[in-house]
Amino acid sequence: MRDGPAQGDTREVGLDWLSANGWSIPRAVKSRPWPGDASLEVAQVWLHRRAWDGVPTLEGRPAKRITSALEAASRVSGVPYRLSAEKRSFQGSIHASDQFILTTGEAAELIAADSRNAEVLMPHLNGEDPNSKPDCSASRWVINFRDWPREQAEHYPACFELLDRRVRPEVLGKPASYRGWAKRWWQFWNVHTNLYAAIEGMERVLVSARVSKTVQPMFAPSGLVYSDATAAFAYDDDAHFALLTSAFHYWWTITRASTMRTDLRYAPSDCFETFPQPELTDAMSKAGAALDMHRRQLMLERSEGLTAAYNRVHDPKEEATDIAELRRLHVELDHAMAAAYDWEDLGLDHDFWETRQGMRFTVGPEARIELLDRLLELNHACHADEVRLGIVAKSPRVGSRTPKRRHELDSDGQMSELPMRFEDL
Repeated sequence: MRDGPAQGDTREVGLDWLSANGWSIPRAVKSRPWPGDASLEVAQVWLHRRAWDGVPTLEGRPAKRITSALEAASRVSGVPYRLSAEKRSFQGSIHASDQFILTTGEAAELIAADSRNAEVLMPHLNGEDPNSKPDCSASRWVINFRDWPREQAEHYPACFELLDRRVRPEVLGKPASYRGWAKRWWQFWNVHTNLYAAIEGMERVLVSARVSKTVQPMFAPSGLVYSDATAAFAYDDDAHFALLTSAFHYWWTITRASTMRTDLRYAPSDCFETFPQPELTDAMSKAGAALDMHRRQLMLERSEGLTAAYNRVHDPKEEATDIAELRRLHVELDHAMAAAYDWEDLGLDHDFWETRQGMRFTVGPEARIELLDRLLELNHACHADEVRLGIVAKSPRVGSRTPKRRHELDSDGQMSELPMRFEDL
């Protein structure tokens, strides 16, 4: 699935480049349903070779200016930098073959036959588990030889021979863009060892589905293999849970994420590494712990995952006591976040609001614009501090990087798709 023209790599090599080279956008529709049967969203963009003298129109409404993200320009312009201090988010392991995956029964049989197999058989958290399981448990298992050499993997003959039958023929049939994998076919395409090194010693890990409407984290047990359909955050504290649960992070993500069909597609490098964090506070920790405890109990009692629970939260007709309490805890958490940023003057105006993502119980439209402006200002200030202190060299912003080839791995070990050319838009 390719990004839309205002999203991810496609925006970076398309609309960002055009905006920086004299083009303007006089009219745009950021998202509308595909007129056919497919469950897709499309964007419509009109371009002008120089500055537009008339009044631009966004979603049928006049705007001061339309940005390359197809948003109404506010008082702060520019795109964010990736911050070195925020490199604690990861895409999960990319196995690139479902043949590594086992059912619970298959894994149990292998462990019963040889207890040593438990060392390489691990629960596998896929992208559906965080949003559908009340306890964020893994639904399947996986054979995980990590980055081990063949000689070490062969110490578990039943598991190794199973992969020899299932995985090796598939890997040998992969295109040349997967070069090198044929020499280590018993390993995932990308294990993401940096993720597992970052969370070593933790009892729980913050995770979220990378393709989701909820954009909400959960604590998952450590000792799992997190799939590439999940984002994992190397934090185990309640304050970071509050950070990732907040409306501040949600609306920042909305402006930085691309879409997969009608859901958001979370890229840690674009959505989290650019997100400027405040100093964590006790109020954030308390608010995060209270919301996490109540939400877990609610989901367990209702046998619902995050998606079902938040469908209730965002439904104005839902008046159940436990859902009303969850809304109240979100309001309390967002105010703790505002205080942590020292933005207590920001009127958040929580209520039910119509958004491009449908009806949402969230902060008001004016608060949304202002908090995004302040976050972008803070991102620029944090990057300037990193440059001044010599932590990083002056670097291009997100949107100025060189396009990568399909299946090329970026600096975080994340597999990138071939960006769309402008003539494909």
